[in-house]
Amino acid sequence: MIQDGFILVDKPEGWTSFKTDRFIGKLLGTRKVGHLGTLDPFATGLLPVFVGKGLKFLRFCEGFDKGYSCKCVFGATTDTMDKTGEFVTENYPSSDDIAALENSNYEVIRSAMEKVKATKEQLPPAYSAKKIDGVKAYELARKGELPDLKPAKVNIYSLDITNIEKRDKGLAVDFDCMCSKGTYIRTICSDLGDITGYGAYAEELRRTVNGQFSVKDAFTPEELEKMAEDGDFSFVRDASETISFLPEIKLDGKQTKDIKFGRKIAFPGPVDHEVSDENRVYYRATSEGSLIAVVFPAMENGRLTMRIERLYAHD
Repeated sequence: MIQDGFILVDKPEGWTSFKTDRFIGKLLGTRKVGHLGTLDPFATGLLPVFVGKGLKFLRFCEGFDKGYSCKCVFGATTDTMDKTGEFVTENYPSSDDIAALENSNYEVIRSAMEKVKATKEQLPPAYSAKKIDGVKAYELARKGELPDLKPAKVNIYSLDITNIEKRDKGLAVDFDCMCSKGTYIRTICSDLGDITGYGAYAEELRRTVNGQFSVKDAFTPEELEKMAEDGDFSFVRDASETISFLPEIKLDGKQTKDIKFGRKIAFPGPVDHEVSDENRVYYRATSEGSLIAVVFPAMENGRLTMRIERLYAHD
């Protein structure tokens, strides 16, 4: 049975990311399974799952930018910042408030969106998988403890309203977001609620993009089961696809042989970025169209050398 590569799963609501891993592992008959970018159980959408030797590529994908679609409800807050939590405050806009918002083309909300879009640091939610001294924040929060969370650097590239719906209680605003790794959409909703003064929480959340991959190419668990039953495992993709975005270095015969034997060789040409362990930039080294290794430039004795991060030639 095919066990090496990755699968784009359209995770259903109510499933944890780890349940998705177990599902894929059972489907393919392997325990070597891991996912890229955990999704909350209430969230749906794109979850890349790596299996077998494909796991060797996962860590090079952890910095991918992400895309989401979210439905944000204005007028209340919850302790988890989403619909699964307990209500903490309720401050739904009155009919007069909504009429004023509508007459202004919802300028207060649009202005709040622009302010949040400019955010460069974000505090992770207390109910998140962020680890504090090896313990997940949500585990502490469920015990009634306040996790000691620190702001993290984020980039919000776009934050676009796609629909505004008036409700008996409050407003529901749909928006699309493109952001960097580690950005919490629930926190975006909470921040929007704070800025407008109404409070807000995420009612629906769907990941649509993860790096170069789209949810349009993902399969639901039902689709995957049906394909596997029919003996069609075309949903397992070559894991080397996941690092196709890395800049390429084409090796000649001697360089290929040297890398395979772990020898240090000069990095070909200058680089246009800082060379340091803190700012490591990876490249894919290929020979005659085949992936040989993932490498990075490093300074050694004043010489720019090619260091091997992961050798694939012998896999």
